[in-house]
Amino acid sequence: MRSAWIRPATALLLVLGVAACRKADDTMNESEMSSGAMAADTAVYTIVFRSTWTRDNHPFEYPSANPVSGPHFSGIIGASHNSGYTLFAEGAMPSPGLENLSETGRHSPLDEEIRAAIAAGTAGALFETGGLRDFGDSLVATVRVDAAHPMISLVAMIAPSPDWFTGAANINLRENGSWVASRTLQLDAWDSGGDDGATYKAADRDTNPKKPTMRATTDHFNDMGSSKPVATITVTRR
Repeated sequence: MRSAWIRPATALLLVLGVAACRKADDTMNESEMSSGAMAADTAVYTIVFRSTWTRDNHPFEYPSANPVSGPHFSGIIGASHNSGYTLFAEGAMPSPGLENLSETGRHSPLDEEIRAAIAAGTAGALFETGGLRDFGDSLVATVRVDAAHPMISLVAMIAPSPDWFTGAANINLRENGSWVASRTLQLDAWDSGGDDGATYKAADRDTNPKKPTMRATTDHFNDMGSSKPVATITVTRR
């Protein structure tokens, strides 16, 4: 009867083979864990911007309908970012990009400022849309956030106006280590502080010296001391 024995060299090969399989399995597990961690550290959100700026809600000097100069919003522009970046803040001087956006509706040079923040690591991604003239419609944008850039901020010009805009700053989409399902916010009107005009169609009149960004306090956007929002945004995780 033949003995069941294995040559030493064959045994060594078997041991090495088992070890290699174990190493491959360990590598696969590490890869899977890494993919899971990456998925947990990133999220994609859809942003929907809707106007509440109407003649009924804001009757004081509301602009007449007109294909060019009638009430509308510029396209929204914004970014995902961390606490090292500020798109706008009450009491802070506006950046040249924010000032130009609020006065002309143009995204440049604000888009360049955001790209510079991305290069510096304080912002993660830029997002933007076209303008909104039909207030029965909405503006929709998509943005990816990550654990290093869990906040979003955005702005849009209120047009026509001297330098009024609306927007939201520092919306944190991460709570207790998890991404929130959705957020809905009402957006007030703001004055960037670069123009002294006090009506929707006031002539261009630069403020000298320039003033800090503040909430708009004119009767166009306030009633008995209470601010009347001009838009809403809903931010929903995809």
